[in-house]
Amino acid sequence: MTLTLPSIGLGTSGMDDSEECTAAVAEALETGYRHVDTARMYGNEAAVGEGLARADVPREEVTLATKVHPDDLAYDDAKRTARESLDRLGVDSVDMLYVHWPTSAYDPEGTLRAMDELRDEGVCEHVCLSNFTPDLLAEARERLDAPVAAHQVECHPRLRQEELRADAREHGYPLVCYSPLGQGELLDDPTLSEIAGKHSSPTAAVCLAWAFQQDALVPIPKGTGEHVRANYGALNLTLDAEDLDRIAGLEERRFVDPDSAPWN
Repeated sequence: MTLTLPSIGLGTSGMDDSEECTAAVAEALETGYRHVDTARMYGNEAAVGEGLARADVPREEVTLATKVHPDDLAYDDAKRTARESLDRLGVDSVDMLYVHWPTSAYDPEGTLRAMDELRDEGVCEHVCLSNFTPDLLAEARERLDAPVAAHQVECHPRLRQEELRADAREHGYPLVCYSPLGQGELLDDPTLSEIAGKHSSPTAAVCLAWAFQQDALVPIPKGTGEHVRANYGALNLTLDAEDLDRIAGLEERRFVDPDSAPWN
């Protein structure tokens, strides 16, 4: 079954395992979000699961994603810790299970065999990857029995990821965009702020609207309180050709760039 994602999801990186995280998830779902993204690395799976349970939204209507920690990507560890994630989330399965980073304990043969088996065993419905380079994506496709259902990377108006977007289009999967606001740095970008002023919209909405108007991009902004609702409201903003041309001319910049990243 091909994975179809809503236009926007809720990211939870940087949220503690706290009531604030639980409340953000519940509010997002009640606002209209139907895609929630977490990870073992974030340390908040229990709070995300509580938010999912608290919201008056059926579980089957929500696309829930989590990720296997880079240190747990050896075959046995991946099999064990994926099930531990289900226990913390309080669910029988997740819709999307990611290899979080192809670093540390990542072993293409063992890791990807574990991911295939976790899918076959019903732990997840879809096998997904995150932070892969084009070469690593090609290698993973050769080894996996399951299709790569989604790929998650940093992507925003200052890091447009043309090569990875082309791969997503060619192979028919969504590119899920983490840090779609550039870790908040894009909110002060002069060009994006000018475009926002032109539309009487928040700068965050411009960043998200840019993603909505690209092929195969699904942004997952983090948000709490009023930001959850404001980000969802960006679905109502349409950028014009001039806006998109200006964004296409912005100098590219990464905001998430660890030394261990596969592109380094």
